[in-house]
Amino acid sequence: MGGANQTRVTEFLLLGFSEQPGQEQVPFSLFLCAYLLIIAGNLLIILAIGCDSRLHTPMYFFLANLSWVDICLSSVTMSKTLVGHIVGSKSISYAECMTQMYFFMTFGNMDGFLLSVMAYDRYTAICCPLRYTMIMRPRLCVLLVAVSWVITNLHSLLHTLLMVQLTFCSSNVVHHFFCDPYAVLKLSCSDTFVNDIVVFTVGGLIFLIPFSCIIISYAYILSNVLKLPTARGLRKALSTCGSHLTVVSLFYGAVLGVYMHPSSSYSVRDMVTAITFTVLTPLVNPFIYSLRNRDMKEALRKLIIIRRIVLSRSQY
Repeated sequence: MGGANQTRVTEFLLLGFSEQPGQEQVPFSLFLCAYLLIIAGNLLIILAIGCDSRLHTPMYFFLANLSWVDICLSSVTMSKTLVGHIVGSKSISYAECMTQMYFFMTFGNMDGFLLSVMAYDRYTAICCPLRYTMIMRPRLCVLLVAVSWVITNLHSLLHTLLMVQLTFCSSNVVHHFFCDPYAVLKLSCSDTFVNDIVVFTVGGLIFLIPFSCIIISYAYILSNVLKLPTARGLRKALSTCGSHLTVVSLFYGAVLGVYMHPSSSYSVRDMVTAITFTVLTPLVNPFIYSLRNRDMKEALRKLIIIRRIVLSRSQY
């Protein structure tokens, strides 16, 4: 249905992992394993934080929110393609595509805002340790997350409303495994000048504000850390930031590679880069934060022990 220029597109075809059906089994298996690991790993992080009272602190509150957003981001981007492969259909309706795009932008931007809030939390803990509990009050933590949700939803709503004003009347083949805004925008036969302007202005601000907060926070942290008198204090301060910096590098490196150029220059290679923050980052987040954190490892150990006790009692 994408062949006739005068036919209005009512559905899109997600090429997914490969244009050749016979070559999709291996990528599908890898994606399915990755998706199941993302769900399991991030759910374990959320359960561990919820069940251990020692982890009821601002840092772990933000981490639990990040894990939840990662689950949602992966579900939005991966589930449709995985289900489509199982049932043998690559099609996605116009309404489903716009909805998927909306939630992808919401959860993707929310990742960036949460990373910036976590950077501010680390700045407060290292640079203002005596006032940390007074500054990072529960009310402020909830407010920071709530404001982030409002901003990201409004941003996604703006882009989606602009997208539905466009006409898609030629090709309906999306060279991606989900309805990526750039990949869909390239298919429009309307003038996308306004969309591109909004992407570089509003979208640029949504990207730069949290990214700038992260840079400024770590500039102050580095300045403070260099003043520490002992090497032990230096290592302790840096260890609290190492996991966060690793995730920030993966996430923002991929975003810069895919979305910091005009939509007209979008290519299939950008799909590979998009996998970094839609699949790889949510996949490695639980391992990065748990393996490098003693309190998290202890909480996970307790969670596993409790599960074994419950299972053993249920057998009697």
